[in-house]
Amino acid sequence: MRQRPVVARPLTIETDDQFSSWQHSGEKRSRESTSLSSSPTDSTIFLLCLAFRIVNSFLIQTYFNPDEHWQSLEVAHRLVFGYGHLTWEWRKGIRGYLHPLIFAGLYKVLAFLGIDTPWLMVKSPRLLQALFSAVGDLYCYKFSSVIFGTIAARWALFAQLTNWFMFFCFNRTLSNSLEAVLTLVGLYHWPCMRISPSDASLVSRKLGLAIAGLACAIRPTCAIIWVYIGFLELLLTRDRLRFVALEVVPIGALMLGLSSIVDRVMYNSWIFVPLNFLKFNFLSSGGDYYGTHPWHWYFSQGFSVMLFTFLPFSIAGIIKSKYWKLSGLVAWVLTLYSVLGHKEFRFVLPVLPIALMFSGYSLAVMAKPAPPNSRRRSSPCYKCCSQAGFAVFFLLATNIPMALYMSLVHQRGTEDVMIYLSKEARGDKVSHILFLMPCHATPYYSTLHHKVAMRFLDCTPSEEKGIPDESDRFMIDPVGFMEEFSKNWSLPSHIVLFESQEQLLRDFLVLHSFRESQRFFHAHFKVDRDLQASVVIYTSDHL
Repeated sequence: MRQRPVVARPLTIETDDQFSSWQHSGEKRSRESTSLSSSPTDSTIFLLCLAFRIVNSFLIQTYFNPDEHWQSLEVAHRLVFGYGHLTWEWRKGIRGYLHPLIFAGLYKVLAFLGIDTPWLMVKSPRLLQALFSAVGDLYCYKFSSVIFGTIAARWALFAQLTNWFMFFCFNRTLSNSLEAVLTLVGLYHWPCMRISPSDASLVSRKLGLAIAGLACAIRPTCAIIWVYIGFLELLLTRDRLRFVALEVVPIGALMLGLSSIVDRVMYNSWIFVPLNFLKFNFLSSGGDYYGTHPWHWYFSQGFSVMLFTFLPFSIAGIIKSKYWKLSGLVAWVLTLYSVLGHKEFRFVLPVLPIALMFSGYSLAVMAKPAPPNSRRRSSPCYKCCSQAGFAVFFLLATNIPMALYMSLVHQRGTEDVMIYLSKEARGDKVSHILFLMPCHATPYYSTLHHKVAMRFLDCTPSEEKGIPDESDRFMIDPVGFMEEFSKNWSLPSHIVLFESQEQLLRDFLVLHSFRESQRFFHAHFKVDRDLQASVVIYTSDHL
């Protein structure tokens, strides 16, 4: 009997012959219908993800990257409350105001309601980011579903929620976090990223373009992602002229114009932030001022650490799925960022969910039902201890401790010290704080939320290469630096420093009538400097 031809639908797990070849086509359609009918709604998934991310936000109590505070919350605090520090990037027009304005709006609401307490000033930005993160989780599921199928989408969401780095970083108020959310939302709407581009409408593509423009306005380096996708769309679409002339140009110009107007209002002059950002970070390699890594760092260390124990599953998913358009995007981003000397984990955060989607595909393949007559299906051991079960146990046992340790323990001292000083300032026990540590090592006014004098060691890049900044000079010779610095200082009421520098400056501090008042645990191991085991507060006896 001749069988009716079946239209190939590669990579959709519920209907893919490669995935469940032991069932005939009628059984596959029946299983697909049952699976889809029992699938949770988008709103259910979103609410579950939101609840998870809210808990996630409360469990983040450590310090990760200065930009989380200094390039978003500190700027927003200055806009709303009139005091706060703007780093040198804002004086040179390298940063755009679109991202800080989100948190400025939040602060404005808190101030209007009279509930801008220190606790809410610390927690509410991460709770707001939890809302954005939940949107990213939802679109990770939706995007996986249209590419790999519903079953694989559930596994992809599992990977997204349990990966240690996503737990540790996704809820932080970094522009990279919002960039990652917008990337997931945008990818879902681009036709070229679908298995069948015709499944997405032209309206969907326009929305994807607008989201891409917004992502680039928030962080210009996001253009690396969208250049790849744009060229892919250009190759696959039949209406290239329409795509470029009637969509890319007008929508791109609109988003660029809106962000430029925002920056014009905030800077009080016309400043083209993307060009300034490009000049500093790419053309002049200005980011190298903050340290460089070997070209292979993202492949050998950075991205591998972010994926952690999901790495072999992601590689297996890429190989098994053969969905090269999406895996090519990951390779493209990692390769281009590898060209830059200065590298950070957070730079490649937007493609981490994509790699985790491939992990989801791999786990779904492992969890697929066995053929009815196979030995594996009849084995009692298989029923109790499936491959997928072992994989889940392994992933949870490795990622949960890592996530909790990094979020609750490692480098928490600099957060704790500012929360403590905030309480002291509200009791009028603080008048002037001096931070003797690498610049931007703690949060600032956005956490203190009290208008007292504060001073930290400056690290503005010098126009001439090779000249150490104030922060570097202190780290090279703390005693010599302080002997010179104290000749013209305004005597602080509190000095904050790491234990490693305290040991060298203890005699100096005692000589100038300072005594230890508080000590906060910070870290068990060093990261890129000497071990900073604890953060110490010295208080003036003249207080």
